[in-house]
Amino acid sequence: MSKRPFDKSERVDLSGEAIHWDLGSSLSYGQYLHLDKVLEAQKPLSGEHDEMLFIVVHQVSELWMRLMLHELSDVLERVQRDDLGPSFKSLLRISRVQSQLLSSWEVLSTLTPADYSAFRNALGRSSGFQSYQYRLLEFLLGNKNAEMIEVHRRDPAVYARLERALRAPSLYDEVLRLLSRRGYGIPDDYLNREFSEPYRPSKQVAGAWLGIYHNAEKDWDLYELAERLIDLDYKFQLWRFHHVKTVERIIGYKSGTGGTGGVSYLAKALELKFFPELWQVRTSM
Repeated sequence: MSKRPFDKSERVDLSGEAIHWDLGSSLSYGQYLHLDKVLEAQKPLSGEHDEMLFIVVHQVSELWMRLMLHELSDVLERVQRDDLGPSFKSLLRISRVQSQLLSSWEVLSTLTPADYSAFRNALGRSSGFQSYQYRLLEFLLGNKNAEMIEVHRRDPAVYARLERALRAPSLYDEVLRLLSRRGYGIPDDYLNREFSEPYRPSKQVAGAWLGIYHNAEKDWDLYELAERLIDLDYKFQLWRFHHVKTVERIIGYKSGTGGTGGVSYLAKALELKFFPELWQVRTSM
């Protein structure tokens, strides 16, 4: 009988591999990643099997958001310095992270209404509405709403960080300043506005973006930036839509644990756009 190409009893041949069986004083993989803390952070309260899924999905999402904030901070600094080339790598990475966040809803959607109901009361008033990292992302991208930070007053450090982000120029504010420095007509009251206030679309800003699209060869980096921003905005809209449909699938039209109307509240954000003029100019081209 001929030998099968692969036999489960065979072992990987380690001969010739200079494996460090003794790590000596070096950090191990687990120590470097602080896995003792990471893997001890999942602490279900109800004893129900499916609560672990709920915790892991949300913790992983928070880690991806942390990476997004890290990358967006770099993008913002690059825009301030008019050094756009390296920012495109960060924006591409953010796009890949957003794909992972979108996929997380597919995992969470395996939770049935009965599964979730079995441990929902254990959540108390805790809710994704209270995710300060998500709020930082929205502020950094330009969706400013001072009321949103009030739920974080019990944590002075987080509240102060959110308040700074609320009052600071968003990424889009800095992009418009860059366009102005490059000679595109951005109104002065948009360059030096009260940054804690919600952004209002401008015909002049739309005209500036239209000029960039019509002169892509001259200002290719600005054209590329515009398309990367659209991609970021587009995937945020997809994320919100998947959020709404996943919540609807699991709890229907019940109120959220954080006190919102649940699906009815989430649906209000479906038409939100961080960079409205970049969407408007598509009709004009």
